[in-house]
Amino acid sequence: MHSPAKEFRLTERRNPASKNIDRMSSLEIVRLMNREDRKVAAAVAREVPAIARAVDEIVASLESGGRLIYVGAGSSGRLAILDASECPPTFGVSREIVQALIAGGRRAITDAVEGAEDSERDAVRDLRRRKLSSKDVVVGVAASATTPYVIGAMRYAKKRGAMTIGIAANRVGPLLKLAEIFIAPEVGPEVLTGSTRLKAGTAQKMVLNVLSTAAMVQLGHVYENLLIDMERTNEKLEGRAVRIVQAASGRSLSTAEHALRSAGHNMRVALVMLKRNVNAPTAKGMLSKAKGNLRAALGETRGEKKRKG
Repeated sequence: MHSPAKEFRLTERRNPASKNIDRMSSLEIVRLMNREDRKVAAAVAREVPAIARAVDEIVASLESGGRLIYVGAGSSGRLAILDASECPPTFGVSREIVQALIAGGRRAITDAVEGAEDSERDAVRDLRRRKLSSKDVVVGVAASATTPYVIGAMRYAKKRGAMTIGIAANRVGPLLKLAEIFIAPEVGPEVLTGSTRLKAGTAQKMVLNVLSTAAMVQLGHVYENLLIDMERTNEKLEGRAVRIVQAASGRSLSTAEHALRSAGHNMRVALVMLKRNVNAPTAKGMLSKAKGNLRAALGETRGEKKRKG
């Protein structure tokens, strides 16, 4: 059924620049899309203050035992699942810590599930199954800011006392009222009218990347700019782990490799061993005393980090 609200959605408007795209050459289409894509980073940049506030809330939630739960439908849901699924191997966190729900369930990851995004009730059911609590943060991802599945999830999250964060490409819509923090990089009408897997999807992925990455950095899962907690699941990553310990310690590759073996392939333990000139048991004890804070175990803390402002 036609909805008057659609007329106000930036994501549903026609882009004058691409009106004759079906008559363009491949080179003209690519150039047009490249020009439009340049608008994405600028749109995200305008939302930096809101994104930073969201990161602080996510960090506070995870530090208190809460979880980060993304909720989306269609392309937005798939992007949310992508970001959530990459956090455990990248930062070594439990798969419980960052989760994602997509309207229609697992089948919707690869196939369109008709009508799934239109059910608010399904969203409530899915969050109940995850035992949503007031400690959690729910991030609703919906380019249109109107997707019923996402709206239902946000309403339920507010009732449960969870922090709510909205990510959209429209500033008009019910998601705005339900989100305590609203992030809306307005990228303008799509090259293909309404196809939000394009600029809007790119903007959403950029925001999701920043939310999870910045939060994990603040939580101490990165040393300098090195992935000190990453999973080592293949030969390439085993080699990367050695290079990370080598780069962080300033020692030779062979020394880093030996330390990693002695540390049971724990990069944190290996780094403390090399930088503090101690054996593996002592390094583990120093990390335990520092409550897992790698900088503290290395004696490199310089006061409390500023997160706000």
